[in-house]
Amino acid sequence: MTLTQLQSAPAAARPTLRGAVTGLPSYVPGRRSAGMDIAALASNESHYEPLPAAIAAVAGAAGAMNRYPDMAAVELRDRLARHLGVSAGEIAVGPGSVGVLQQIITGLCDAGDEVIFAWRSFEAYPILVELAGARPVRIPLDHLEGHDLDAMAAAVTERTRVILLCTPNNPTGVPISHDRIEAFLRSVRSDILVVIDEAYVEYAEAGSGPDSLSLYREFPNVCILRTFSKAYGLAGLRVGYAVAAPDIAEGLRRTALPFSVSALAQKAAVASLDAGEEMEARVAVVKQERARMSRELAARGWKLEPSQGNFLWIRADDELRTRLMEAFDGAGIMVRAYQGDGVRITVADAAANNRVLRILAAHAA
Repeated sequence: MTLTQLQSAPAAARPTLRGAVTGLPSYVPGRRSAGMDIAALASNESHYEPLPAAIAAVAGAAGAMNRYPDMAAVELRDRLARHLGVSAGEIAVGPGSVGVLQQIITGLCDAGDEVIFAWRSFEAYPILVELAGARPVRIPLDHLEGHDLDAMAAAVTERTRVILLCTPNNPTGVPISHDRIEAFLRSVRSDILVVIDEAYVEYAEAGSGPDSLSLYREFPNVCILRTFSKAYGLAGLRVGYAVAAPDIAEGLRRTALPFSVSALAQKAAVASLDAGEEMEARVAVVKQERARMSRELAARGWKLEPSQGNFLWIRADDELRTRLMEAFDGAGIMVRAYQGDGVRITVADAAANNRVLRILAAHAA
């Protein structure tokens, strides 16, 4: 073919992305620390290093990195089963709770099905739903920054397959009480999977949220979602899990990306469960700092809903949000901003928390 013929030939078709992909909002991760004097408080990571037992377990398993991990995660599932008082057949694992959530939505939703969740809540929810071809149904938070369960129940249609309840809610930190979730479960169809997302459950005060295992035992359509990324300090290894009825859990294991949870992650998770008392001692310090910061901010005139996560939430319009972000950036403090909604600040060590308090004291209402 001559050059003239090439120039006049119609353009060849090119591969194109699915419309659902091109229209997806990008997940915005917390910004990363770029220097020694930066306080990285944007991602709700544990400010502690991993538990010593987890570090030792990873070091011990590192020599076998040339081998594939156990795809069935038998040891981890058995250890979780003992920890939770369920059977291994009721547990599915994945690369963080977000990975398990993708398995849930993939396993239950066809194109056009609906997934209901509060908004604002975990930013990955609408992304995973739309990626599966399902329709996200966002229900605004109530005036106390929590889930409006009545509105969520009213939004159920014949296409509803999954409802997500985030407790404590990310980014607002507000939990959902046991009684409210129990009443909600009695009001919705039993063929809808109700996922209780408890990524921050270890930081919640006893009785502030649901006894999710009790609800799971009473309601077969309940699924519990948890992670090792937060209180256990394994965010970099990516391991989470779900507890669900055996047939649902088996389906979640089938929809998992093969070998998605590394051998190092599995070993670290088992070791972390065995060091539970040490984890709880670290969490207790975070709770103390969270309470101290809340008291000091209240004394300065800030009106915050009590948080049960390892973070504080400041409701802010865009003008206040911009001022706060400029102040935090100028002080080398990395926090998470949500356009039109507010700012989330991870609770860390006392020194970093004091830096946050100084900024907020200067911008108190």
